[in-house]
Amino acid sequence: MTGAVVVALVVSACASYAPLPLDRGEGAAGVAQLVAPAADMPLPSLATHRFDPADGLDVTETAMLAVANSPALKLKRDELGVARAQAFAAGLLPDPQLSLGEDFPTHSGGGLSTAFNLGLGEDIGALLTRSSRQAAARSQAGQVNLDLLWAEWQTVAQARLLFDQVLNLRAQQARLASEQAALDQVGGHIHAALAAGNLTYDSASVGLNAAADVRKQQADNTVALHQADSDLHVLLGLASTAPLELVGAPYRVTPTPAQLQQALADLLHRRPDLLALQAGYQAQEAKLRGAVLAQFPALTLGVNSARDTSAIYTHGFSLGITLPLFDRNRGNIAIERATRQQLKDDYASRVLTTRSDMQRLAADLATLDRQHRALTVHAEQLADARRAAEQSWRHGLLDWPTWLAIRSRSLAADLDLLAVQQQQATQSIALEALLGNTDFDIATHPVSAQASTP
Repeated sequence: MTGAVVVALVVSACASYAPLPLDRGEGAAGVAQLVAPAADMPLPSLATHRFDPADGLDVTETAMLAVANSPALKLKRDELGVARAQAFAAGLLPDPQLSLGEDFPTHSGGGLSTAFNLGLGEDIGALLTRSSRQAAARSQAGQVNLDLLWAEWQTVAQARLLFDQVLNLRAQQARLASEQAALDQVGGHIHAALAAGNLTYDSASVGLNAAADVRKQQADNTVALHQADSDLHVLLGLASTAPLELVGAPYRVTPTPAQLQQALADLLHRRPDLLALQAGYQAQEAKLRGAVLAQFPALTLGVNSARDTSAIYTHGFSLGITLPLFDRNRGNIAIERATRQQLKDDYASRVLTTRSDMQRLAADLATLDRQHRALTVHAEQLADARRAAEQSWRHGLLDWPTWLAIRSRSLAADLDLLAVQQQQATQSIALEALLGNTDFDIATHPVSAQASTP
């Protein structure tokens, strides 16, 4: 009866198996099917934002959806689950070894009986290195958790950047479409003049080439828009055919010099990726300590009971020891030491690169800001010139090649302005990601991606 109870307890403690079918990977059919719980957001600016996709997605709602539904982040969370399972496994005690054997006499009689031996042993060496294994596994789980947080921050930055790219490319598309519509007007005059013999193809090439250039720009912009829109759909976990309405202004931040210096001073204690590297280094320290402990002789201790064929019972113990003559775990110790040095140098390189990148991006933003102001004035002046030329051409006071040249320069200025706005967004979002903190009182400049109307 007692044996049955023991067997029942052992069986009840065993894990069970259940199949997990693969899904079709089609993505959500619409934003309404997705959720973005505020409690799961990694940044205060997201956790306190009201999520209501019914009126379209603003840049913060887009980032919230990306954090909650990004397929890449789901893989990162799965990695964290694996790391926590490994930390759990590292703390488990090794199971004792039970041995049982019987010897049967080859002939009966003479008072002989069946002999047996029963032993119970435990690996003492595994117990000695258990604390080091636990420390390494806990640090590794912490590293994966910090890597996940850093990946979430990067996903927020990517969502903001894709939001801006889609709006900027849509603005470029609208500007090119308006230019194409304007060029279609002169195109009719060109083809009529060619048909009447009043214009040679050499003279008409300016107008024909202008329309062809705009069509090519439209095609290139459309391809880029398709790519950005597709990337955003994937990031949000949406099917490629799901409608996606983006509303509001793109994301812009401009840290002050004081905020930048404070971020540099606190860099090592705030950035999740650097904290993850620190946790990985601590895990490696624990692995090295474990390798040093493992150089000592491995012990196996056990107790046993036996009966020989003469029915004489004996009780005793067994001790197994590995003689440290050749290996002494020297190879593993050398590997762990070299790995620790590699991690140390990797950390120093990452910190140095990060500090340099932050200073560079801050300088780039200052340059782009000056360029944006100059281009804004330049684009407005050319827009005025384009509108004046339009009126002069319609009243027969300006030839169409000159009018086309003025339009071309105005279009180039408008597209250059949109390109600078895109660069500002990219550098600004990258700098905030490097700062590693969105709790600063950073001035926000909502600059809508727009161009002058034709």
